[in-house]
Order: sequence, then structure tokens, then C-alpha cells
Amino acid sequence: MSEKIEYTPFHPRWYRPHIPVFWWLRRRSYLLFVLRELSSVFVAWFVVFLLLLVNAVAQGPDDYRRFLDWSAGPGVLSLNVIALCFIVLHAVTWLFMLAPHAMVVRLRGKRLPAAVVGAGNLVAWVLASALVASLILG
Repeated sequence: MSEKIEYTPFHPRWYRPHIPVFWWLRRRSYLLFVLRELSSVFVAWFVVFLLLLVNAVAQGPDDYRRFLDWSAGPGVLSLNVIALCFIVLHAVTWLFMLAPHAMVVRLRGKRLPAAVVGAGNLVAWVLASALVASLILG
């Protein structure tokens, strides 16, 4: 039952402005938004990589050695370095820029400023990093 719509010469046309493909490169805030959204792909890669690592460890020393050899290849190593950069960008833009505005923290009935919440996130990140570094380095 699809009917073909016929337009007359006086029928109004839709206004569709030309939008360039890379419109998001014009403003820094748009660029950061697009890069943060793109970083979710690299977060997913790290999850897959971690699951592959856990599986290789569970399979035994031979599979673990093969996994280490595979992950030391230039392609996987480059992908992991790029993924690390994107994940740091995601962490910084989410934890320290967006989360303080999204979290409502009240102290004695007053809302704490976003800068205080962001500083608290930064302190927690530094302490967690120091704890992990002390566990790894002994």
C-alpha cells in the first residue's frame, strides 16, 4: 500500500543545510566530546584484552607465554598505547570535568562547589595510584 507522493512545482522543499563531515573539529569542546565518546571503543578493547589475559593464565604457562608473545607484537603494542591515551583522556574528562557537575555532594545542607568535588576525585585517584604502585613495586 505504498503510495508514491507527487510534488507539484509549488510544493515547499525541505531545508537541509550542508553540514561538513568534520564539523566537530571547529570547537575544542566538540572535539573533546567526540574523542571521549570514541574512547569507549578502546575501553571495550581493554576489557577484551584483560579477558584474553585471564583466559591465557587459566589455560597454563604455555598459553600464557603465547599470549605474551602475541601482545608484544608491534600491532597489539601500538593499539594498547593508543588505547591507554584514550582511556586517560576519558578518565580526565569524565572524572575531573563532568563528574563534579553531575554529583551533588552536600555538607551541612550546602552543596559543595564542583571544584571541591573534582579535587576530591583527584586526591582519591592519586591515593589509589600510589597504593597500586606500592603493591606492584614492593
